Formats: sequence, structure tokens, C-alpha cells
Amino acid sequence: MTASHHTDILLVEDNPLEAELTLKPLRELYPKSRIEIVRDGEEALDFLFGRGPFQHLLNAPVPGLVLLNLKLPKIDGLEVLGALRANTRTSTVPVVILTPSADPRELAQCYQLGANSCVQKPVRHDEFRTTIHAVARYWVGFNQVPRAGITSGARVPG
Repeated sequence: MTASHHTDILLVEDNPLEAELTLKPLRELYPKSRIEIVRDGEEALDFLFGRGPFQHLLNAPVPGLVLLNLKLPKIDGLEVLGALRANTRTSTVPVVILTPSADPRELAQCYQLGANSCVQKPVRHDEFRTTIHAVARYWVGFNQVPRAGITSGARVPG
């Protein structure tokens, strides 16, 4: 891959089944979008900051959307979110937290750290699919992100 590599959506999910359940409705809506999956918080930060195995992405546009699980190995989702917001390269990237929890303290912490949205993952498959469709329609289909400067990686719906 070259520096022109562009990711529309970055899914940060350690559970392969949940990653697949999330990926399927995203691909239904946006089949031409480039969706990347990373499996832990450290890999997410390496991807977004162009470090380690992702050095080739150092000058690539940032994703147009990050879907972030909170319960991750190595570095948890809250630490990932904090690191994204503290870095000028990633500070304006839309981050949607996908969580099974409805804990008000956890939700408050997510918003205090700069999450754009927190969405509780439904347990039922059909509700999960509908929820992911709604999230994607808004954040990929309707939301406007800056097109110039450090966030020139704004997504283009597929």
C-alpha cells in the first residue's frame, strides 16, 4: 500500500463474531467503501498514527469514521479515544463507541473524552443489524467532516 491508501471506516473490535456482525450491514449499505478492522487498542493506535506495521499509512488520510469497542486487549477503548483526541492528526475524526453497556458513568466518561456518539449494541441479531445501519447512514451518509488539512481523509460513500 502507498500513502494514498484511504480507509473510509475503521472498526476496532477484538471479537471476530461481533466484527463480522458489524461488517456485514456496513457492506450492505456501502459496498464500495474501504473498511479496515483492527483487533486491539494498540493496533488501532498504530493504524491511526502510522506506526509499526502501519508505517505506510503515516501520510495517508485518516478514516472518515472510527467504530470503537471499549473492552479491548492491550489498550482499552477509553485510552484509544483519549489518544485520538489528544493528537491533532486524529482529533476531529468521528468516533462512535459501540458498547454492550448502558452504564451512565461509562457513557459520561466516553463523552468527556470526546466520543461523538455512544451506541449500545443490541443483543438480537436483527436489532444489531438495524442499529449498525442507522449508525452508518448518519455517520457515513449524512455527517459532514472537514475535507482539507489534516482530516482530508473524509469518507466518500461507496
